[in-house]
Amino acid sequence: MNDITGLVLAGGMGRRMDSRDKGLVAFRGKPMVAHVIERLAPQVSSIIINANRSLDQYGAFGYPVVSDEISGYAGPLAGLHAGLRASSTPWLVTAPCDSPFLPIDLVARLCAALEQNIAELAVAKTGDQAHPVFTLCSTALLPSLTAFLESGGRKIDAWYAAHRVVEVQFDDEAAFANINTIDELRHLQ
Repeated sequence: MNDITGLVLAGGMGRRMDSRDKGLVAFRGKPMVAHVIERLAPQVSSIIINANRSLDQYGAFGYPVVSDEISGYAGPLAGLHAGLRASSTPWLVTAPCDSPFLPIDLVARLCAALEQNIAELAVAKTGDQAHPVFTLCSTALLPSLTAFLESGGRKIDAWYAAHRVVEVQFDDEAAFANINTIDELRHLQ
């Protein structure tokens, strides 16, 4: 845990949420990002928030905020890139700001699988569905990710495929649910 930084990915455009900043949308009385931070913070030594707007509002949570260096809301890999650049630990775990139910043993299970399989990346999975925005990776992968992004790559799976990856099976699909739309938000309130 002392060697792992948690990165909350809040850099998206929120297109399916009427372009609202999803991490700051209220869910059960507080911003969604607050739920994610509460569940992730006890599992890591430090937290960083990746955001491309509402920087002061995210900064009010008391953690460093980093923005994508790649312009145009380039997706989760751009957020991972920003987090890898800002991390002071050898490992970085990611979680999206719109997944307030993430497992409280996420990091422990990803870390155990990564060590057991001598992998560079550990990715959460439920059933046949991988959840690539819930990943634990070595910060030594920064040069690889930089080169991939500079070549125009944006697909997480394509970048992961170039590395030693272990997928870690979790039973609770609901723990990885993303709240992407106003209807999903209303349904889960």
